[in-house]
Amino acid sequence: MQFIPYLDFDGQCREAFDFYAKVFKGSVTMRVTYGESPVASEVPAEMHARVMHNQLESAGTILMGADGPPGNKNDRGCVNVQVDTPEEAERIFHGLMDGGEAQMPIAETFWSKRFAMLTDRYGKAWMINCMKTPGE
Repeated sequence: MQFIPYLDFDGQCREAFDFYAKVFKGSVTMRVTYGESPVASEVPAEMHARVMHNQLESAGTILMGADGPPGNKNDRGCVNVQVDTPEEAERIFHGLMDGGEAQMPIAETFWSKRFAMLTDRYGKAWMINCMKTPGE
């Protein structure tokens, strides 16, 4: 299991991660816009240039982030819990949901075997992610 900070932006994700890559002497290893994603037809055209997912790697660590919809006020970010199996993702999701609220119930997505977004009983935001391997 790995805990990864996930930062939320309102249209500045690309600029911020390019800046962070310089500061931390790292590299952006993944960047996908809403318009490049398989759900492009499901999001408004004004979202297409926004970053759906960004990943920076530096010195063996990872930082992730994305742009929300225009006017996004969720600037607190969250913790992404990266796990190895769908069963572990399910277990953690159901544990954190005790007194919590799901923003996106746990399910398979185009990038993951399981993914969920929730706020726990203490008001803290979490994502649970069990990534697919290339070709899955």
